[in-house]
Amino acid sequence: MKPKIQSNTLSTGLAMFSMFFGAGNVVFPLAMGQYAQDKNFFAILGLLITAVGVPFLGLMSMTLFDGDYRKFFGRIGKIPGFIIALAIMALIGPFGAMPRVIALSYSTAKIFFPSITLLYFSGGSCLLIYLLTYKRSRILDILGYVLTPLLLLSLIVLIVKGLMISNPPEAGDISALTTFFYGLQEGYNTMDLMGAFFFSSVVILCLKKELHPEDQKDFRHLIKMTFKASCIGASLLALIYIGSSYLAAYNSEILASVPKDEILAALALQILGPNAGFIAIIAVALACLTTAIALAAVFAEFLHEDITFKKIGYGPCLILTLAATFLMSTLDFSGIMKFLAPILIVCYPALIVLSLTNILYKLYGFKPVLTPVIIVLLLSLAVYFI
Repeated sequence: MKPKIQSNTLSTGLAMFSMFFGAGNVVFPLAMGQYAQDKNFFAILGLLITAVGVPFLGLMSMTLFDGDYRKFFGRIGKIPGFIIALAIMALIGPFGAMPRVIALSYSTAKIFFPSITLLYFSGGSCLLIYLLTYKRSRILDILGYVLTPLLLLSLIVLIVKGLMISNPPEAGDISALTTFFYGLQEGYNTMDLMGAFFFSSVVILCLKKELHPEDQKDFRHLIKMTFKASCIGASLLALIYIGSSYLAAYNSEILASVPKDEILAALALQILGPNAGFIAIIAVALACLTTAIALAAVFAEFLHEDITFKKIGYGPCLILTLAATFLMSTLDFSGIMKFLAPILIVCYPALIVLSLTNILYKLYGFKPVLTPVIIVLLLSLAVYFI
C-alpha cells in the first residue's frame, strides 16, 4: 500500500505542476529577468515567494476544507464570501486570465502571421474554444498530454542553450531591494493562488484515491500528503522560473525594446533559429489555447450552476463567457495587464492572509478571519495609492 501512496503522491505532484504551469507563467519570469539583469537573484527570491510558495499555500489551505470553496470563503460571511468567489472566478475567467492567454497567443503567432489582426484572431480563438468546449472531445485530452511535455521540452532546450551561449549581464543601477519587490509583485500576475482555490478539488481527489475511507477524513494526514506532492510540483515550477528569468537577464541587452508578451518569441527565434523557434512558438500559442478552453468550461459551469441556478443552460452561459472574453482580449496584452495589475496588487495580500487564517483555524482553532483580511486589504490600498 505504501508504494502506491508514494506513487500517487508523485503523480499528484506532477499534476500540480501541469495545473499551475501555463505558457502565460513563462512571460512574467522572463519580463522580470529582463528588468532585474544582474540583480536577478534578488528578483527571483521575490517571485518564488508569490508565484510558487503562495499558490501552494492556497492549495494546502483548500485541502483542509476538502476543496469546498463555499466553506473556505464562507468563513468571512456567506454573502461576502460568495462575492469574493464570484470576483475571483471572473478574474481567472473572462475578465482576466482567459483574454490574457488569447492576447499572448496572438503576440507569439503574429511574428509568423503579421497580416492577422487581434480582432480576427480573438474572434477565431473564441469560436474555436466554443466548438471544443461545448461538446467535450478527446482532442482536449490529446492536446493536454502532448502540449505540456512539448512546451516543457521547448523551454528546457531554450533555457539550456540560451544560458550556454549568453554572457552574464553588466552591473545595473537598480537596487537589490527594488528588484526583490518587483519580483514579489510580478508573482501576483501569474494569478495561480486564485486558480488554486478552484482547481484544488481535482488535486484532493487524486490524493484520496489510494487512502482508506477513514484516513480521508484525517486533515493532518491529508495536508502532509499535499505538502509532499506540493514539494514536487513547486520544485519543478521553481526550476523553470529560475531558468527562464536568468535566460532573459543574460539576454537583457537584445530584449531592451521588446514588449513583455513578445519576449519568449524573440528569444526562441534568436537562440533556436526560425525552424525550432517556430515549433516553440506554436507550442506556446496552443498551450495558451488549451488553458483558455479549461477556464471557459469552469466559468461557464459556475455561471450555469451557482449564478443562474441552472435557469440558463450551459450553452448560453458558455456563449456569454466567450463574448466577455472576446471584448476583454481586444485590449491586447498590455491593456489587460493595466486592468489586472491594480486589482492583484491590492487583493493578493488579503487572499494570502485568508489562506493563512483558514489553515490556522483548521489546525489550531484560530477563529479571527474577517478582521485580519480587512486590515491587510486596507493596508494594501493605502500602499498602492501612496
